[in-house]
Amino acid sequence: MRKSDALAAIALLALATGCSKVEEADTGTADGADAATTAEQTPLESALSAGPEDVTNNATVLDADGNVVREGSNGWTCIAETPGMGPMCNDAVWMEALGALQAGEPFPTGKFGMSYMLAGEGGAPGVSNLDPSATEPTDDNMWIKDGPHLMIILPDPALYADMTNDTSEPVYVMWKDTPYAHLMVRISPAEE
Repeated sequence: MRKSDALAAIALLALATGCSKVEEADTGTADGADAATTAEQTPLESALSAGPEDVTNNATVLDADGNVVREGSNGWTCIAETPGMGPMCNDAVWMEALGALQAGEPFPTGKFGMSYMLAGEGGAPGVSNLDPSATEPTDDNMWIKDGPHLMIILPDPALYADMTNDTSEPVYVMWKDTPYAHLMVRISPAEE
C-alpha cells in the first residue's frame, strides 16, 4: 500500500467515526455547538460538544482552567473551550502532546493519537498553522479558524514530509516541521 493510500484510509476512518456527531451539529440538536451558543454553555456542555457520544459518554471532562468537572473511565479527556482554543476530546497521546506543548518540551514520536474538535473553534480566535506558540494572526503565520475537524498524530513524523500544509485542503499538516506536527481532517468548511 502506498503511503498516500494509507493516509487517505486513516483520514476516512477517522472521518467515519465522527460523522454522526457532525450530523447532530448540523441539525441543531443540543450537542451541536456554534460561536453564538458556546458562551451560554456550561463547561460540561462545551467539552461534550467536541466529540461523538461513544467518546464523550465516559470521558473525563475538564473545564477551561483544567479542573476536573467529571471523572471518566474510557481514557478520553474532553476539555471545554478556553479563550485560546475550541472544545476538544483527546485520547491519552493527544493529552501527552498538549502537555509537552504547554511545557515547551518536545513531544515523543512513535504513537498514533486522535483528537476530535467537532464543534470547531467556537469563540476562540483560531491558531497559526505554522507556529504552535503564536497567539495572534500575522501576515505570514497562516492563521486558521477551522470548522469541525479531527486531529491525528501519526506515529512516524517522516510521513508528514510529502504532505501539504495548505489550509485550503480538506486534509493538511498543522505545525509541520515541529515536534507537534499532526494531520488536520476538516469535516466541514473553515469558519469565517
